[in-house]
Amino acid sequence: MAEYVVQLVEVAKSFGSLRAVNRVSLNVRPGEFLTLLGPSGCGKTTTLRMIGGFETPDAGGVFIQGEDVSGVPPQGRNTSMVFQDYALFPHMTVAENIAFGLRMKKMPKPKIKTRIEEALHLVNLPGYGDRKPHQLSGGQKQRVALARCLVLQPAVLLLDEPLGALDAQIRKQMQLELINIQKRLGQTFIYVTHDQEESLTMSDKIAIMNKGRLEQLGSPEEVYDSPVTPFVASFLGECNLIEGMLLGTNGNSAVFEHHRLGCLPGCLNKKADYCTNSAAVYCVRPENINMHLTDSFNAKGSNSICIKGVITKCIYQGIVTRHVIRANNVDIMADTLGKGTFIPGEKVTLTWQLEDGIILPKPGDD
Repeated sequence: MAEYVVQLVEVAKSFGSLRAVNRVSLNVRPGEFLTLLGPSGCGKTTTLRMIGGFETPDAGGVFIQGEDVSGVPPQGRNTSMVFQDYALFPHMTVAENIAFGLRMKKMPKPKIKTRIEEALHLVNLPGYGDRKPHQLSGGQKQRVALARCLVLQPAVLLLDEPLGALDAQIRKQMQLELINIQKRLGQTFIYVTHDQEESLTMSDKIAIMNKGRLEQLGSPEEVYDSPVTPFVASFLGECNLIEGMLLGTNGNSAVFEHHRLGCLPGCLNKKADYCTNSAAVYCVRPENINMHLTDSFNAKGSNSICIKGVITKCIYQGIVTRHVIRANNVDIMADTLGKGTFIPGEKVTLTWQLEDGIILPKPGDD
């Protein structure tokens, strides 16, 4: 068995003057749930369509189970795709929709019937085989679309924002169902979404894309806690991004200077490329910042980074309250659980641990 189910090697795709995908390389292992994450227009769907054979790369190679399929049409690949709009045949029953691909493969009727029943149980729709798509809810339609693909037993299942048309509550339910199905079958999934929370909830690995490029590939913990670019830090969750200069490095730590906040120690990401005395960005997430009333805070003996400021805004968001603190004419966000006890106008001292501040090279202009 091939080490990787899918390999992309320097794939590129342009539409006229637009470079949709720019030299993307990645490997997907058997049974892995990989999510392609990024904003609209970043190239994630084009990348998925090249894996499925719906787009042909201008350069580079697409390999499925070790075989170069770059010029092979969709029906010649061991892949199957679930679309956001379900793409069910309205005149067919649920069973007929699920059986469609099997009939194209000329599978014997008794085996088709068995596969249909197994697929309906897998997606929690036993007894729905005689219904038509218009008799189903959005979540049920998506389950049928999923069953139609899984029944083909592809090497990799491609999912293009399959939950995008569902309301929030059904979407969360379907996320859990998809995870359970994927783990139960040991099926390789490549999933496209622009929803950061969805990607963190579902994925073994996340590939974050921006302007056609792969910015970072790693586990949810890696890309969230150790971003390699300011874009990754800001796109995946909230982050304070403070621009300044990288003064010097010492092992895994460095000194950052901001013209108003002064020198801040922080950590380096070993996967990023650094140059001393160059433009840099200091990143610290709001949930990693602690707030203390300045009048009662004793910084003596503290190993934390300390910055004083004044609260200008408190925004209740349910699980947390977000505070905006003005510190030397710089706005910094900090979160507290629940409603919180701080109010606008209070003088506070912000603290965080050295390892929670990440210094990243400032990217050049494209």
